[in-house]
Amino acid sequence: MKIAVSLFALPLALSVAACGDTWGERAVTGGGIGAGTGLAVGAIAGWPLVAPVLVGTAVGAGIGAATTPKK
Repeated sequence: MKIAVSLFALPLALSVAACGDTWGERAVTGGGIGAGTGLAVGAIAGWPLVAPVLVGTAVGAGIGAATTPKK
């Protein structure tokens, strides 16, 4: 059950990875969403919470920055 919830949370987090118009806004909001998702996945899986939060923050910020629309 924990693995199923974890596998569901990752695509959901990636689908809302960033909100904002500029590169910086998207990186910050993506990092925040990623941190929350990492915390949730780590808590559900029973892992220590620091590593999933750091990974989630890095991945969320990267995806948010990388998906900034070109204007």
